[in-house]
Amino acid sequence: MSLDDLTQDDLTPDDLTPEPDLEPVTRPTMFEETLIVGSLAVAILATFLFAWIAESVEDNRTQGFDLSVRDAIHRYASPGMTKFMIGVSFVGGDGLVLAAIVSVILFLRFHRRRAALWLLVTLAGALVLDLALKYGFHRPRPTPFVGAVPRTPSFPSGHALFSFCFYGVLAGLLVGRTRSRVAQVAIWSAAAVIVLLIGLSRIYLGVHYPSDVIAGYLTATLWVATMVFLDRWRLRRKMQNE
Repeated sequence: MSLDDLTQDDLTPDDLTPEPDLEPVTRPTMFEETLIVGSLAVAILATFLFAWIAESVEDNRTQGFDLSVRDAIHRYASPGMTKFMIGVSFVGGDGLVLAAIVSVILFLRFHRRRAALWLLVTLAGALVLDLALKYGFHRPRPTPFVGAVPRTPSFPSGHALFSFCFYGVLAGLLVGRTRSRVAQVAIWSAAAVIVLLIGLSRIYLGVHYPSDVIAGYLTATLWVATMVFLDRWRLRRKMQNE
């Protein structure tokens, strides 16, 4: 007899109970205790570095650095490289949105609600930071080498910010569920290469200054490190109260 053949009266309370979240919650290890302090230190360091770059941008002290790096990267321009960089940039833009939607659906499908929540909160926070900083600094875009000028301000790079947040956090979630050391190294390496290429593509296409990309990475570092700190701290408090 199938579930469709059962009436409401035939169902027991156990039948009506939703499936539990299969996400394991374990007691924090010594490494995770160290991670709490480390993530807080990283967040503070990223804040100071971002503030230094932001002040330099406001005082126009990054112009020489930005122009020299832009010119150096543009020397390697070619039709084939331009197509490749456009594709990489897509992976950090609309492609990232699609990947995020698919990832959340899959995590929910396999009852990894905590992982899905991590991704959603991370990306929501990244969106708030991106818009607040862009329109707070309101830095004009450079003249693009390829395509039209994007409509949003330049500082910091949203592609760098979102790619670091999404691919970095996704890699961390996957590594936490993988026992193979080789697979873990491969996942982290792939995420790092993707994030770095996305930032490089924005400079290559000329839609961002290098300082925009660096600031995007620092903003993402600050946000992700803060997320890790709060999550580990919450878990530690929960375990102490049990």
